[in-house]
Amino acid sequence: MPPKNNKNQNNKKENKIGIESKKEEDFPNWYRQVLIRSEMLDYYDVSGCYILRPWAYRIWKEIQNFLSDEFEKLGVEDSYFPMFVTKKVLEREKDHVEGFAPEVAWVTKAGTSDLAEPIAIRPTSETVMYPYYANWIRSHRDLPLRLNQWCNVVRWEFKNPQPFLRTREFLWQEGHTAFATKKEADEEVLNILELYRRVYEDLLAVPVILGKKSEKEKFAGGDYTTTCEGFIPAVGRGIQGATSHHLGQNFAKMFGIECENENKEKQLVFQNSWGITTRTIGVMIMVHSDNKGLVLPPRVASKQVIIIPCGINAKTTEEDRQKVYAKVEELVKTLKDGGIRAESDCRDVYTSGWKYNHWEMKGVPIRLEVGPRDIANNEARCVLRYNGEKKQISLENVCENIKKELDAIQADMLRIATEQRDAQLARITEWKDFVPNLDKKCIILAPWCQETKCEEEVKEQSASIALADQPEDEKAPSMGAKTLCMPFNEPDIKESDGLKCFHCGKPATKWTLWGRSY
Repeated sequence: MPPKNNKNQNNKKENKIGIESKKEEDFPNWYRQVLIRSEMLDYYDVSGCYILRPWAYRIWKEIQNFLSDEFEKLGVEDSYFPMFVTKKVLEREKDHVEGFAPEVAWVTKAGTSDLAEPIAIRPTSETVMYPYYANWIRSHRDLPLRLNQWCNVVRWEFKNPQPFLRTREFLWQEGHTAFATKKEADEEVLNILELYRRVYEDLLAVPVILGKKSEKEKFAGGDYTTTCEGFIPAVGRGIQGATSHHLGQNFAKMFGIECENENKEKQLVFQNSWGITTRTIGVMIMVHSDNKGLVLPPRVASKQVIIIPCGINAKTTEEDRQKVYAKVEELVKTLKDGGIRAESDCRDVYTSGWKYNHWEMKGVPIRLEVGPRDIANNEARCVLRYNGEKKQISLENVCENIKKELDAIQADMLRIATEQRDAQLARITEWKDFVPNLDKKCIILAPWCQETKCEEEVKEQSASIALADQPEDEKAPSMGAKTLCMPFNEPDIKESDGLKCFHCGKPATKWTLWGRSY
């Protein structure tokens, strides 16, 4: 039913809404305000933990739905393992536990009594799952074993938590697979990484660079790590978007995961692990949102279209008023029947202007404004959130018209974000150009020798130079740069190329992406 007419316009709520901090001036406060005022999350009374409100959780559900369908095509099955792990089991893989030791949260009491042995809350599940893989795998006929779980994990020890990006508890999926051959495992690593690329680029309209991590940055206990690296243009920082690891036979050796091959010989299996988290949501927000609030890509938006009645005032006849509200509800039904996530806002206690600001804040991709004149012309005013464009749209074949607009928005958001990233990607060959480009908020491609000592020196020296240059600016991105990845789309450096490492001058072996990062 349409709301009752309220001719006293002064009684309508005109609550002040909006983002007070500017993205380009005070990024941390801008980000915080966008999250809270768009109703994406709320802060919890345990530091580093946050409440995901429905507007945010719907995005995670869209990611889950996409990946679950794709995992099923690959033969990956869902499962669930306990969140607790004993100290004895956690410490079986030395390199692995050392990589996570500072972040592990421990349960030490039950009521008022001390536990006989502290129990860890999983920071990741390799050591939880693999003792049982050893029980379940006996023959090559038991392979491949491909399991995934959607769950939460806890990583405790850090300062300065960031909602979605760096939290003590977060949601993720983690896949753990075992194969008879390295070739099969290697192929899966890249297949999964491609799915993660599609999450970012096809769903979230965020461009990513695929590549391999350095030895220093790879997953603790693994053979090698591949990664999707994102970029936040407003602050010039890279961010790890998702990872797919080849574990080799390291964990198989530690946990005794063996199979009998076709020649009835015992062999260790080859394993992978891979995961993507709710960090995806934070990256999307930072890349696309603006000083009006959230900007959502259509494919993951909880509501893709909001329809608002307008042009109704004290002089509007009751008949015309009823026609407007009836048309709005008819449009909602038509769009929903056509598979478009649509909703109306017919609340009479708010002005049209307040509603426009409210739904802009929440990032709905399309706003349709429908008034008496629009109905007479069988059209509506269509306002696009991502660029503010306004146009009249015919209500003939409205589903088809709106779907075209949504597809165009999705594609253009990715195009804009890609152009922004590429404009801040510098290619250099000399150390003297490194920090100046970092200070221009760039990520950097440079020829590198792949030596860990050199990598550590780059991080230390780039941090020192930044601190020396800008000691008075607390908001300056003064931390040192590190390797983000060795991009797959960059050719190997041959000895005949004669390229030297940009930092130490030794022969370079890989073009490598560097940057300050989250």
